[in-house]
Amino acid sequence: MAVKKEISEALHRITHGVYVISTKHGKKVNAMTAAWVARASFVPPLVTVAIGKMRYSHDLIQDGGVFAINILGRDAISTGKHFGLTTGSKVDKFSDVSYDIKATGSPILKDAIAWLDCKVVSHHDAGDHTLFIGEVLDGGVLKDEEPIVYKREGFFK
Repeated sequence: MAVKKEISEALHRITHGVYVISTKHGKKVNAMTAAWVARASFVPPLVTVAIGKMRYSHDLIQDGGVFAINILGRDAISTGKHFGLTTGSKVDKFSDVSYDIKATGSPILKDAIAWLDCKVVSHHDAGDHTLFIGEVLDGGVLKDEEPIVYKREGFFK
């Protein structure tokens, strides 16, 4: 089903940040760049991430039940591209990347400006994506910087 051009153009004007969603299942770790992240609840602290069903990380999150949201700063476009333009099914995206491990074992990028470590409490079918609702078990701010605001033209220039 094709989306009407006017609808697509309007949807592109919804504001998003740029995030690296990392996960761990067994001995496998992976991460991907995403823009569709939102708060879902104050108490308990819940967040929602929309993950494409065809993404390698999708099944790792679903099977492992954990993910971390790494919030990127304005100067981290190269990090966003690194985790967004290759698939973890063929490349070890963490071979040259510094990260820590917190509550869930999902990688926390050392060059993120902030992070949230989450366990999946529910997931919901959403067309070509799955909405994963995560309870935030731990989090922190690493740098006092402004986050990237995703704009396709600026990110892919």
